[in-house]
Amino acid sequence: MNSQQYALLDLSSKVEYALLALLELAGHHGKKVPLTMSEITTKQPIPERYLEQILTSLRRAGVVQSQRGSKGGFLLTREPWQITLLEIVTLVEGERKEKGNSNPPTLEKSLIYEIWEQANTAAVEVLRGYTLQDLYQEREARAQQSPMYYI
Repeated sequence: MNSQQYALLDLSSKVEYALLALLELAGHHGKKVPLTMSEITTKQPIPERYLEQILTSLRRAGVVQSQRGSKGGFLLTREPWQITLLEIVTLVEGERKEKGNSNPPTLEKSLIYEIWEQANTAAVEVLRGYTLQDLYQEREARAQQSPMYYI
């Protein structure tokens, strides 16, 4: 079984939507002009009610700021290279708590949990190593490799 057939770590819709919205904000960051929710949903398939909840929680966490009014919308509060994917996953999903177990650990259970902890540590390190800037630059590079032609 190859690793693409089975995902140990699920990418929740909430995290996916947050990353897609932040990717749009990262691409717009240099313009210093807010991006509206409708501009984000035009470019990314995010249900507006989810987007509103996600942007509200990211605003409370200090990752984005909102501006009201006719020129209103959302902006990143920091440079895209300063925001790691791990930070976003943690903000959206919350801290993962270890599974409590009242039963005495067996040799087998201990072995299984040690391996799962190694997998989790590796996943955390990968997410810590990527920023919104990396995601944006990779998207731009791939878009240049396969341009869309419209008639």
